[in-house]
Formats: sequence, C-alpha cells, structure tokens
Amino acid sequence: MFDTVLVANRGEIAVRVIRTLRRLGVRSVAVYSDADAGARHVREADTAVRIGPAAAAESYLSVDRLLDAAARTGAQAVHPGYGFLAENAAFARACTDAGLAFIGPPATAIDLMGDKIRAKETVRAAGVPVVPGSTGSGLDDGRLMDAAREIGVPVLLKPSAGGGGKGMRLVRVEALLAEEIAAARREARSSFGDDTLLVERWIDRPRHIEIQVLADGHGHVIHLGERECSLQRRHQKVIEEAPSVLLDPGTRAAMGAAAVQAARSCGYVGAGTVEFIVPGTDDQTYFFMEMNTRLQVEHPVTELVTGLDLVEWQVQVAAGEPLPFAQEDIRLDGHAVEARICAEVPSRGFLPSAGTVLALREPQGEGVRVDSGLAADTEISTSYDPMLAKVIAHGPDRDTALRRLRAALADTTVLGLDTNTGFLRRLLAHPDVVSGDLDTGLIDRELDGLVSGDIPDEVYAAAALLRQAALEPDRAADAWVDPFSAPTGWRLGGEAAWTVHHLRVPGQEPLTVRLRQGEARVGEGEPVPARLITADDTQAVLEWAGVIHTFHHAGAWLGRDGDSWQVAGHDPVEAALHGGAGAGGVDTLAAPMPGTVTVVKVAPGDTVTAGQSLLVVEAMKMEHVITAPHDGTVTELDVAPGSTVAMDQVLAVVTPHQEEGAS
Repeated sequence: MFDTVLVANRGEIAVRVIRTLRRLGVRSVAVYSDADAGARHVREADTAVRIGPAAAAESYLSVDRLLDAAARTGAQAVHPGYGFLAENAAFARACTDAGLAFIGPPATAIDLMGDKIRAKETVRAAGVPVVPGSTGSGLDDGRLMDAAREIGVPVLLKPSAGGGGKGMRLVRVEALLAEEIAAARREARSSFGDDTLLVERWIDRPRHIEIQVLADGHGHVIHLGERECSLQRRHQKVIEEAPSVLLDPGTRAAMGAAAVQAARSCGYVGAGTVEFIVPGTDDQTYFFMEMNTRLQVEHPVTELVTGLDLVEWQVQVAAGEPLPFAQEDIRLDGHAVEARICAEVPSRGFLPSAGTVLALREPQGEGVRVDSGLAADTEISTSYDPMLAKVIAHGPDRDTALRRLRAALADTTVLGLDTNTGFLRRLLAHPDVVSGDLDTGLIDRELDGLVSGDIPDEVYAAAALLRQAALEPDRAADAWVDPFSAPTGWRLGGEAAWTVHHLRVPGQEPLTVRLRQGEARVGEGEPVPARLITADDTQAVLEWAGVIHTFHHAGAWLGRDGDSWQVAGHDPVEAALHGGAGAGGVDTLAAPMPGTVTVVKVAPGDTVTAGQSLLVVEAMKMEHVITAPHDGTVTELDVAPGSTVAMDQVLAVVTPHQEEGAS
C-alpha cells in the first residue's frame, strides 16, 4: 500500500477521495489554485500545495506543476478524480515516467477509449453492439454532413474526445447541419482541445444505462451492476440510480457481460464505466456508446447497493493487489438514488451561478450520504465545473430511497448563490420519475412544470419583515423608546401608516411590499395577516395568512425546502436616474451569467438586425449567445474578447432605428 497519495483534483471528488485515504491510513496531498486557497478539500487533506492561479490551464491542468507537487511531498501515487486530467493519457504516462503510480487505467486504454471512433471500432470487433453512425477518424465537415445525410436526421453530433455531454448537438433539420457542426467543433475545442467529431443515429426516447466495471492487473474483470442515468438535461446527467427499474436479471447479466468484454478489449485495469443506450421502444436491445476510463460522478449509488468502496479498490488495484471477489460474489442490496447539486439558475435557463456561500446546511439521517466540496465562506466562481455536491439516499426499495432523497433535498440549504436544489426535489416528485418511466428527454418535455420563475408572496413578505425588524430600535430594559422611531407605522391619534419596502429578485421586476401592524401587502395584492414569530441571525419563522413558514436567511438571501432567493433592496429613484433596458428607446444588453466574453462580432457604429449574434459569453464551458433585440445600431460596446463579466453587467447598447418621418 502507498504511504502518500496526491489528489490531482478539487471540490467534492477531492474531499471524497481524501475520506477513503484517511480510512486506509494513507497520507493525502491536496493541490489548489489561488481561487481554492480556502477550499474544503485543502483543509481536509493532510497537506496541500499551491499549483498556480485560478485559470485551470495554469493549475489543475498543468502536468508539470502537479508532478512537482508530488515530488515535493513524497507522493508515491496520483489519484486524478474525474474531470481535468482524469482521462488524459499523456498525464498517466507522465506519472509513470516520474515513478508514480497512476490510480487509473493504463495510458493505452485511456488513449483507445478516449477516442470514441476507435473505441466503437474496438468493441465492435469484440462482439459488443454499437450505435449506427459514421466510421473513420478526422472527418471534415463535408464528410460529416454526408454521413449525417446517409443516416438521416435526426442525428447526434459528438466530440470524439472528452465527455460529459459537452459539444454534443442533436440536429433534427438537415439545413442546420453546417451551423451545428461549427458550434460542436468550437465547444469541443474549448472543452477538450480537440474538435474531431463523429455522427450517430439519434435513438428516440432513449434510456441511458451504464455498467460499472472493476479490473485488476491479474486478468480479473467483473461488473458491479448497472446505473440508470436517463434523467439528463443538455446531455448532462442530473439524477442517477442503481439498480435500474428497466432491466430484468437476464438483460442485466447480458449487458454486464458486454461491459466486461469491452473492458477486456482495451486491456482495462481499475474502475471504469461502460455506457449503453437502450431504445425506448425495445428494452431488450442495447448499444455501446462509450467507455469512461475513470471514476464516475455517480459512483456512490453503486457503492451503496454493493457495499464496496470504489476508491479503495482503485487504490488497491493500483498498488498491485488482486481483486479478492469474483462475479458471483457481487450482490445488489436495496436501491440508491443520487442528485447533483449545481451552481446554476433554473429559472434563467440553468445559467451558471457564482457567489460566496453565506450559509450552508447539509442533510443527515438514515440512508442519507452527502459528498460535498462546500463549506461556509467558500467562494464559488465560474472558473470550474458547476457541480458543488451530491446528495445520495439509500433504502430497502426504490420508493424509500426516493422519499429519503426528496426529504434530504428539502433539508439542504445553500445561501449566497443560486443552485438547482429545489428543481431536483420537484423532479424527483414527478409522476413519471416516481413510476420509473424514464428517458433522456423527460426533463426537456416537462421543464415548464419543474422550473418556475414565480416568487411566492410570502418570500417577499419575509424579506420585508426582516428588513423592518433590523430597523427596530434598541429596547434596553426600562429605557424609553420614541414611538416615532419604531418601524410599526404608529401615528398619533390615527390609523397606523404603511411602511414601504422596495425589493428586487435578479431576473424579476422590482416589487413593493407594504407593512403595517400585523399585516402585509405584496405588490398590488390584498393585505394579508403577516408577522415574524421569531427571527435570529440564521432563521426566521413567519406567519403568513394563517400558515407558518420557516426560512433560513443570510444577508439578502432566503431559503426554504431547497429553494433559495436573493431578495435585495431596490431604489426606484436611482434606477430611474440610470435608466435600463428599454429606457429612452435604448436597449441595454447585459450578461446573463458571470463568465468570460469569448467572441465579439460587432463594433460600435455597426448596423445590426433583430436576432443577430453579437457576442458570446462562456462560463463553466457553457456558451451563451447575446443577440440583438431588434434592428438598430451598436452605440456602445463595453467589453472585448477575454473580458471577465459579472451577471447583469452591461455588455452593449443597441439603439433602434428611428422610423422614417419620426421626429
């Protein structure tokens, strides 16, 4: 066994790997960029080494700096986690050349399975069924379009390198092929440094099933059952579970055997995942999609139903130990479901979010596990992947696991930035999810019912009441209090006056809340009985229209049942002085998310048409195109390629063309 292992990653996966190393008695070394100096994984490791500035290319993706950190701390092995360099064959080779054990598969297996085109050809030769699609590497745009036409739309464009859904494009209209190929290449190049694409037949209403495999260096390969990963958005997994309600024992055994054969075909060693797609019209048919040559984000559900610690066995295998169990020894116990908590704003198209964690509450309880990189005061930026934590629930059956997970998400509070926690809870309560009738398009079809931009009135009322309570004068014992200084609206000889609070939630129109003794009026609504029952620095209990609501709060943030809202004060006079979108016939285009401007297609003075692409903002490898709201002239441009922008920061101003004859 190794004495010291360097964890070449960050966030929740680094924390999770460190946890197992500590249990095994192995010293852990964390690495961190300037952006992560105070991060949880740094604090939980035995020691930590700074490896560079926030930019991943100069820190977490720097092979030289990682190897130097390993040498300086006496590490004998490197665990890459997932993401960053986890599936980088050059990094695996560099570790081996430096005398370090790479806790992952051989570089040859990473090379082979990292190229989706070669991977398909290899497993096809081994007798594993594959999705029909293009053949050959390095296809130019013309040959990709020819292959797509031969297959027939709809088709799926996929980067040959990388994974995680980045760069994947579903094309349903043949005329859009050229545009979508260009966009897929751009995103693939940005995400993986390689814009090679392949094209596959689109399988309608598919289910995404993956098989966990485990192989040692002594020729033993087994599988640990399947995971259902069909709940996806933009080809990114959202909820995963084990086992799948779709598979009967015979299909499970057949898919498991195919996964083992795929692993053998590339000489695999360690923990890996073979991903299959199952047509919605035929649950007995399955096709190989790709192999992930690393630990998967969703590995905890497999751990909970098998009782195995996959990180432990990654370490043991890398140290040369044989697997002490055979296929017939693997038993699945109960059911487990995982939800990925991400820094994103569901009500604004799941755009990335950023901010400082002002308050954090993570769930506990029977059957509940949390893998998290969060801590209070952690700064969350758009420099890295948006996933913050995973909440996992295990139970004797699927209904119990789902119920426990919904309750755990309701008990999760992250204040200071937007997350998808409330969305996940609503998704897990959807009738099709509860029944197990899943496919990869379910979220897109049901999105309107799962995401709501409406803010409940009691949220605004709670924010106003807390602001008003902060104005309350110090009522020292026996001290006289001027009644005019109390924020009650008290008036001499007359009815109490309304106290007015102007509030705004980002992405929403400003709203006015009026408070008077024992009641509140939100917007233009009718007065409603409302009062703060109790309030301290972290929690507020509100009675609203005869119903009790409990909120967690920090700064301008309120949280309840997994949802959170930033409800800040709004100055209507200042807003009027500075104008805004649509004011004075001028449209101000603002950044929809914090990120980096990667493309600027116009200059001041340019004439543009409605819908024309003007700029591209990127955050967490997600591109957002800023378009002209109408025909007009670019009269202001405040950014350039490479500019870092905050959410709602002004990017450009487009002045509409004045109608002929207008004065």
